[in-house]
Amino acid sequence: MDRAAREELVRVLRAYDDAVIAPYRDRMQACVDAERARLARAFLSGGTDSMLRGLPPPMRWRPPVLEVDYCEARELHLDGRGLLFIPSYFCWRTPVSFADPGLPPVLVYPVSRPDAQTSPGRSDASLTALLGRTRAAVLSVVAHGVTNSELARAISVSPATATHHTTVLRDAGLIESRRPNTVLHTLTPTGAALLRPDRRGRSPVA
Repeated sequence: MDRAAREELVRVLRAYDDAVIAPYRDRMQACVDAERARLARAFLSGGTDSMLRGLPPPMRWRPPVLEVDYCEARELHLDGRGLLFIPSYFCWRTPVSFADPGLPPVLVYPVSRPDAQTSPGRSDASLTALLGRTRAAVLSVVAHGVTNSELARAISVSPATATHHTTVLRDAGLIESRRPNTVLHTLTPTGAALLRPDRRGRSPVA
């Protein structure tokens, strides 16, 4: 391919990215960030078994075998190698595996996408009336365990605004924030109680 053709290909790909990907990049990144935080919390709480049990529906952990809904019947033996999990916004329905004998096996799986009933912007009326729309959304997103930058992307606010809202919720005893490196926001028991499914018989806020 000559230089002019390469430049034209790059121009077309950039135009496609600007028109199709860029407007939704923050939403995509927020979904991936929430998935990583969710599995990390499961791992820290209950180890590898807990994390594997928390993988999306296409996968089932039946020790020592991870069963995956796949497009064809096949077996992948790790033989002492690790398995790298990559949540992907563009992977639909069934995971995809990449096996290179010289590299650790990789499993790309569909990341969970919030639907209209679980979008951070669709907090239920009672929680919104209590906290305000933005703080209700913050509390919902923090349920997954998030950093300040992840939270800012998820609810489309600046990091400074996200910090302001987490400070208010933390002072109210609804969330807690821990470091050592990047601050991770999580719910307190009181905050979790506000989002509990049986709270006034309503569906959970997310």
